[in-house]
Amino acid sequence: MKANYGYHDGSGDFFITIDSNLCTGCVECISSCPADVLEMITDDYDDVVAAVKDEHRKKIKYSCAECKPVDEQPPLPCVAACEPGAITHSW
Repeated sequence: MKANYGYHDGSGDFFITIDSNLCTGCVECISSCPADVLEMITDDYDDVVAAVKDEHRKKIKYSCAECKPVDEQPPLPCVAACEPGAITHSW
């Protein structure tokens, strides 16, 4: 299952998507996030997967601002750290 976290406003779109079917629970994304946005949760199927913390869900525009890619910048640290490709972003 894919969970989308993000926003759409006058400044554009920015979404982080976490695919719980691909997440292995390795926690590499958590340790790579400079804003401490991610956490591990137990989903409805008792799998431990990455998710955006509740306190960041409504303000991800600000929480992830320092990492938001512009033009051809490298991917977000959490995306780069996720070897199975469970975390993606769009902007």
